[in-house]
Amino acid sequence: MRGHIRKRGSKWAIVLDIGKKADGSRNRKWFSGFKTKKEAQSFLNQKLHQIESGTYVEPSKITLGEYLNRWLKDYAELNTAPRTYQGYEYMITQHIIPQIGNIPMDKLKPMHIQGYYSEKLAKGRKDGSGGLSPRSVLHHHRILHQALDQAVKWQVIPMNPAKSVTPPKPQRKQINTLSREQVHQLLSATKNTPYYEQIFFAINTGMRRGEIFGLRWKDVDFANRTISVRQTIQRIKNKGLVFRDTTKTDGSRRSIAVSDSVLHMLKRIKKRQAQEKISCGPLYQDHDLIFANPDGTPINIDYLSREFGRLIKRMKLPHIRFHDLRHTHATLLLQQGEHPKVVSERLGHSTITITMDTYSHVMPNMQKEAAQKLDNFLFGSKNTL
Repeated sequence: MRGHIRKRGSKWAIVLDIGKKADGSRNRKWFSGFKTKKEAQSFLNQKLHQIESGTYVEPSKITLGEYLNRWLKDYAELNTAPRTYQGYEYMITQHIIPQIGNIPMDKLKPMHIQGYYSEKLAKGRKDGSGGLSPRSVLHHHRILHQALDQAVKWQVIPMNPAKSVTPPKPQRKQINTLSREQVHQLLSATKNTPYYEQIFFAINTGMRRGEIFGLRWKDVDFANRTISVRQTIQRIKNKGLVFRDTTKTDGSRRSIAVSDSVLHMLKRIKKRQAQEKISCGPLYQDHDLIFANPDGTPINIDYLSREFGRLIKRMKLPHIRFHDLRHTHATLLLQQGEHPKVVSERLGHSTITITMDTYSHVMPNMQKEAAQKLDNFLFGSKNTL
């Protein structure tokens, strides 16, 4: 018999025999607190199955907080972008650990995690001004779920309790974009400003801000009219601007076809940079960047975003961020009937599902147009049926 059930007061417990210790004595594990005999029997059956299948993991005395700090050091820091890691570190050290970090890993239950989410929704802001948004708490869930998945792989716990939790469902985030006419208005107003080229490039390629300002001349293939996205730039706290060769996901590392107008603009920039190198002489810092300051140093991407916001406000255009030029690129392509798969590849989404979900606001009109196209094809523009 590898295990049995016992009554302890008003509750039930199981005793699990998992072999012998190093000194030859029996190695027994107790699990208590079951309200009913049926509940205890179910848990015992589960543990016995794990022993037989070789998947049983002995309960660990390490706390959730201790484990998460280890996960940050041994996994997250090695496998995520610096800025992503900083976000993980802040969320774990400032939110998760202070609230549920003292719970031993082998005692961590779905109800602890669910209670944590409820608490954060009610009064989770660090300044004490109220609760966090459902979207923020969902982000907490994703990080915790990922960390506990790794705990299962590392055999710290037998199963991930976050899988049995219901995270909050945030409202769909509204995508702000510019119309064709507003794009022309924006480009016309910025024609003679230092920001025109970056704005033009963002609208025409749909690249992320960090990808645009991390783009190098060696990433441009003028002969094949393509751009390879292989580097991004981010501002990291206490480190400044940091280049990262490996972009966000496998999908982010991609090749984008570009138009004649983009190629002509790139040639103008290259010609101007040649003159700037001569003017600066030995003071020029050559990072091979396409979009750079006159001395070759990287452009302050946060400053550009702030200036872009002020520009949009002065022009009385819809409130959009620089990042929304990427959404504008995708929306205009979809409105022109481009296949979502092509748009997904240009944006560097890991799956087409992300593209479809993000730009679902464009889909209803596309459905109507598709239905009318089929009707016209089958029956002509004047349907007499």
